[in-house]
Amino acid sequence: MYRILLVDDEILVRDAIKENIDWAGLDCELTGICENGQQAAEFVKQHPVDIVLTDILMPYMDGMELSHFLHDHYPDVVIVIFSGFGEFEYAKKAIQYNVSEYLLKPVTAVELTEVINRMKEKVEQRRQEKRKMENLTIASENYRKNAQMIRSKALEAVVNCTIDVKTGIEQLHGLGIELASVSSRVALFDIDMYSDMYQVDTVKRQESALMAFVLYNISEEIVKREDAGIAYQEGGNHVCILFQEKWGRDQSLKTKEICREIQKNMHDVMGISVSVGIGKWVKEPEELIISHETAEKAIRYRYLLGESLLLDMEELKPDQNISLTPLLDRLADVMKNGRQEDAENVLEEIKTAVRDSMVEKSRACMALQQIIRTVDRVCEDVSADMEQIMAGRDDLLHQVTEQKSFDRACGIVREYVMKTFKMLTDMNSSSGQRQARLAMDYIQKNYMDPALSLNDICSYLNISTSYFSTIFKEMTGETFTEVLIRTRMEKAKELLENTTMKNYEIAEKVGFSDPHYFGISFKKMTGTTPTEYAREKRK
Repeated sequence: MYRILLVDDEILVRDAIKENIDWAGLDCELTGICENGQQAAEFVKQHPVDIVLTDILMPYMDGMELSHFLHDHYPDVVIVIFSGFGEFEYAKKAIQYNVSEYLLKPVTAVELTEVINRMKEKVEQRRQEKRKMENLTIASENYRKNAQMIRSKALEAVVNCTIDVKTGIEQLHGLGIELASVSSRVALFDIDMYSDMYQVDTVKRQESALMAFVLYNISEEIVKREDAGIAYQEGGNHVCILFQEKWGRDQSLKTKEICREIQKNMHDVMGISVSVGIGKWVKEPEELIISHETAEKAIRYRYLLGESLLLDMEELKPDQNISLTPLLDRLADVMKNGRQEDAENVLEEIKTAVRDSMVEKSRACMALQQIIRTVDRVCEDVSADMEQIMAGRDDLLHQVTEQKSFDRACGIVREYVMKTFKMLTDMNSSSGQRQARLAMDYIQKNYMDPALSLNDICSYLNISTSYFSTIFKEMTGETFTEVLIRTRMEKAKELLENTTMKNYEIAEKVGFSDPHYFGISFKKMTGTTPTEYAREKRK
């Protein structure tokens, strides 16, 4: 029997629905009729209800407010809203309150009957889910009281070396567990949706313990069938398998096959994904903690590689000597002169390079921060509005670091790069702006050439010297010579501050063939000689 509450402020509508629906034939009971949402809320507090049929526009408390109330306090109640044409679009917003159906007035008995039948299926589905969770809860509670929990705790203590290994092995022997294989390894199973990839509230944490119990049962059944080792629960949410060598040369392959079957069965039974880290083989019980630690390390690669991970640490040989400099240089060039598609391709190459290197999360985040700094330098080179660029920089870096997956962090960085790319494209919308920017870039790349001249740049840009001088001064506020000297002096300052090079060596590095002229130019711009500047900065 399904209990239905009708809520409408129009007596004719209430009477028509009450009289024209075959409630008994639908296996339903019209358990209550209310004139507004306020009455309905009080009624639900006192009487069990499965389905609420409600109008939207009513005094005191309308249908939307009632839906909000039911969503927050009685989430199992199925809600159907009647709506007049004028507020139908507005009613759609109630989807956030899990409203299941919307009907336009006037509602016929046939339409309402069809809707009630569909809502009965929803109620039945929720009842079944509730019964399943209740059964799991009962089973889980029973599990905690039986010998399996004792076995799990004993195994966990031995593997993690929280007990003297010899004592622990004796305890396991008393429980009928023998650690007598030639070599062993630990596989760690972690349910993705309850992991640190997501925000897990109290309800989710309670649910995770139940799902871990299901995972344990599936794992134990398969491991016993294959005579492959011992399954045990670790803490409240993890399941581990202590594999013991019995298959000869194909032992690692067999381990992965078993783990993959457990993943598949968990997905088929509960519809949720599980990640698995498989630790290294070890010879002695005292070394099991090493296998467990490497299994934990494998799970942490989920940040880079995503969910449903299955990673065997015996096979993993990460190349963590990653150098992104060539790719970052390409990105800088593309940001200045390329197309959006080119920028997206370079970003994808960087993403792939970081993934393939299998670095820790901290280094992956550093790589993404390098992308941001590269883009910032490009903006500085082309004289963009750095105040606008730097606004929200701390928040951006924080967002990148706080993401639970590399994919999501990459998405934030990509959005920033594309937004900046568009800004630079808009800056270059006129030919004068573009040519001035290209000239600035050319100076940055060739300032160390003593022979660099205005003619060189004009030849590079294929424009006359007089036209170039006009647009360059207009766009940058400086002449070519002023920009070249300033660039050389800034580079000289960096070398004086951070190296022990001689003044004549620095002069040559920054494009001065005459060290004496370099010294005169440096003092004219900074007010000090190169030697005085270096002495002051190196203190």
